[in-house]
Amino acid sequence: MTRVLVVEDDPQLVRALVINMRARGYGVDAAPDGATTLRLAAARRPDVVVLDLGLPDMDGTDVIKALRGWTRVPILVLSARRASDEKVAALDAGADDYITKPFSMNELLARLRAAVRRTDSVPLVPETALVTTDEFTVDLVAKKAGRAGHDVRLTPTEWHLLEILVSNPGRLVTQRQLLQEVWGTSHHNKTNYLRVYMAQLRRKLEPDPSHPRYLITEPGMGYRFEG
Repeated sequence: MTRVLVVEDDPQLVRALVINMRARGYGVDAAPDGATTLRLAAARRPDVVVLDLGLPDMDGTDVIKALRGWTRVPILVLSARRASDEKVAALDAGADDYITKPFSMNELLARLRAAVRRTDSVPLVPETALVTTDEFTVDLVAKKAGRAGHDVRLTPTEWHLLEILVSNPGRLVTQRQLLQEVWGTSHHNKTNYLRVYMAQLRRKLEPDPSHPRYLITEPGMGYRFEG
């Protein structure tokens, strides 16, 4: 049974979500605040988290960051916040999807199913893994990449970008998140850096750099590694 952790402080909405999800065979736990969320997530190990950002004890973005410190469970944000910077902040913190209130229950359930499918179809990569594709390998322990039986020489910046992407298989990593992780917060708008370094990675790893198969661009949003 797929377990869902619903994080929401509106009792009526929680009741509606629980009824609809249980009717479709999901196991559901509910948390009214951030502290309970973190405790239940550690104890129950949900398969998906549906999270409201406006919690009484802490901001939902901080909850996402805390969860991302130890788990890659899919996080679907469910929030009345509509400003694009609010959405970007949640996605950069590690959310996988963002749904604004009011919402269609059918749409939420469809996105929930999609999140479960992505988790089922793409194995999560632990930090000690050897990531293998048909063209190249990435050893996250030894911090090196190989292709056709030979080591691929990567700069520290190229390695850092590749490490982030292959550690999040199938998941969009936003431009802002990559820039902050690799170059720091002062470079959050230097998207040309990403274009240059991603082109270099593709030349070294992709069979056809002009038509990448593994290091995918999501135009205007970020990049994704497809293993």
